[in-house]
Amino acid sequence: MPTETIRFPGAQGAEIAARLDTPAGPPRAYALFAHCFTCSKDSKAAAYVSQALAGQGIATLRFDFSSLEFSSNIDDLVAAADWLRKNRMAPQILAGHSLGGAAVLAAAGRIAEARAVATIGAPFEPSHVSHLFSSSIDEINSKGEASINLGGRPVRVSRRFLDDLGKQKAAETIGALRKPLLVFHSPRDTIVDIDNASKIFLAAKHPKSFVSLERADHLLTRHEDAQYAATVLAAWASRYLDPPAEEPQAIANVRVVEAGEGRFAQLIQAGRHRLRADEPAAAGGDDSGPGPYDLLLAGLGACTSMTVRMYADQKKWPLARVTVDLKHDKVHAADCADCETTEGRIDKIERVLTLEGDLDDAQRARLLEIANKCPVHRTLHGEVWIPTSLTSTPPR
Repeated sequence: MPTETIRFPGAQGAEIAARLDTPAGPPRAYALFAHCFTCSKDSKAAAYVSQALAGQGIATLRFDFSSLEFSSNIDDLVAAADWLRKNRMAPQILAGHSLGGAAVLAAAGRIAEARAVATIGAPFEPSHVSHLFSSSIDEINSKGEASINLGGRPVRVSRRFLDDLGKQKAAETIGALRKPLLVFHSPRDTIVDIDNASKIFLAAKHPKSFVSLERADHLLTRHEDAQYAATVLAAWASRYLDPPAEEPQAIANVRVVEAGEGRFAQLIQAGRHRLRADEPAAAGGDDSGPGPYDLLLAGLGACTSMTVRMYADQKKWPLARVTVDLKHDKVHAADCADCETTEGRIDKIERVLTLEGDLDDAQRARLLEIANKCPVHRTLHGEVWIPTSLTSTPPR
């Protein structure tokens, strides 16, 4: 996915480094993603989820918090929303991972345009993170701060930070959210117990939803777990977004762009519709979408069914339902008695129709003839001209 490097002023005046992951076409909406306590904008969870959301048509801004202060994190989220509002479009979706999830819950009331909020492995009380450095609490209290090793990196934790966490009133904040909430949590999370998800869910008012991230770890280090969370989040949030605007006709009515995930994954934009394509794992892909020949068969099958339906409706025949099963294979030309090619191998597409309804034999036979006249079928059988050229700038 295209990623733009962004810098904007944080709540305390310091410049904040950020990345804006954008979809292949015009974004349907913008989102903010807040990383976990020991993470950064470039952590696996932040990158995976943001890029996957972009793949669903939602441009996502992820950034590094300017400090460890929880209140400052909330202010940074508001500053990020201000930057998006001024330079792109105000965020309609807020998502946060772990302590970042607690931060978006607290910041949501200050971002008026936010229509949907999601947390991933978030603690109910922000002070929950203090257990990560419980052995150093005495040193922090006596000296005012201590250097703690978290996730393999040293972090200075101050008494002010602990006091700030203790002042947060999670139940009141979540109860006053008044925005749709989606809670993601893994039952196997060993860092933030799933009981936290239950408390967040119970404190929130409807509409609210819960999705279990079975088999995922707290840091969402597996790409497939982040992809799943982002796909569900995008589908869920779509209920609360404006319908996609009708886009002006471009030079091409279908655009295919590399997803930037795995080796073969592609993003397909067909008008206002977005699809994915990929190769199966056996062919070196991630199996994140149907393969090119699957899409070809799908096009032929859809066209076949539509053509049969149109004809039956015109004739007012009692066709209840059409099912088309298709299979592609490479076969020896000698096995095809009706083919002009007699040597080598040819493509064979086997197509089987199931016609449900009170149809007689003559009607079924006629609908089978009509199936062979669908436009895609005729295209595949006819002479096809595919002029191909290069351009330095992709068409908009």
